[in-house]
Amino acid sequence: MNDAVQAVESPMSVPRWRSLLFVPSHVPRFVEAAHERGADGIILDLEDSVPQDQKDESRRQLSASVTKVGRKGAYVLVRVNRGLRALAADLDAAVIAGVDALVLPKTASAEWVSEIANAVSELERERNLAQGRIRFVAQIETPGALQSLSAIASAHPRMIAMALGPEDFSASVGGAPEFDLLLTPNLSVLFAARAAGLLPLGFVGSIGEFSDNDRLREAAAHARRLGFAGALAIHPNQVAIFNEAFSPSPQELEWARRVLAAEKDATAQGRGAFALDGKMVDPPVIRRAREIIATDPGAELAVESSAG
Repeated sequence: MNDAVQAVESPMSVPRWRSLLFVPSHVPRFVEAAHERGADGIILDLEDSVPQDQKDESRRQLSASVTKVGRKGAYVLVRVNRGLRALAADLDAAVIAGVDALVLPKTASAEWVSEIANAVSELERERNLAQGRIRFVAQIETPGALQSLSAIASAHPRMIAMALGPEDFSASVGGAPEFDLLLTPNLSVLFAARAAGLLPLGFVGSIGEFSDNDRLREAAAHARRLGFAGALAIHPNQVAIFNEAFSPSPQELEWARRVLAAEKDATAQGRGAFALDGKMVDPPVIRRAREIIATDPGAELAVESSAG
């Protein structure tokens, strides 16, 4: 499925990322198994999960790791470090063929995003890589960054997604990663991302809670209802939950097919709005139906067939 999704997308299109799985890049057994986890994307982490004395070796192995985790067509991302010296070394290792995006931790300003974008562009030119192919995922992890969300989201065409870092954000305000504290910043990231045409990633809760599947499933389903497109996973067990929660149900797909079929009939009759199942259907509802269908190529084919 990942192969098919990537095959139809242009380099600057918005991917479908229901699940992005963090993998500590210094642990060979995790890297070797990552492509079997079913995630839409794998994030090779050079930041928090890698001890300081193993970062250099992780960078040296990064090219081989990129090839391994991308074997089944998953997107390949690399999370870099924030400090300038470490970041420079990370970019030197990560701006290579096969890397689709960089995850930028503790993003606080549009200027920071632009500086990294300029460095990546230089490396792409030097290495004869496709210009602009490597995208950015900004992690928002401080309250100060909330004041600059709109600017960060539109800082550069490489921006593709934004996510709140719930653990770091909570710590930065002296609180615990609980619903009341995380709801407002999550919604702020959601609104800024959607306004800029980016993917909003995340759910309202702690990313570290991976043992309670029912609670995680409920949190992910709630996030999709709010408008989030996917979430970052720190454990393989979370991947299947996110893939299901951020995908339309069979009932939703059937509803969307019926809406689009009815819309075709209404358009032929010169009507922009119509009733279906006792409810008014107008352009915003039709848009939602189209967005649901867009996540399932099989459903789109079914609509075309029934409409014909």
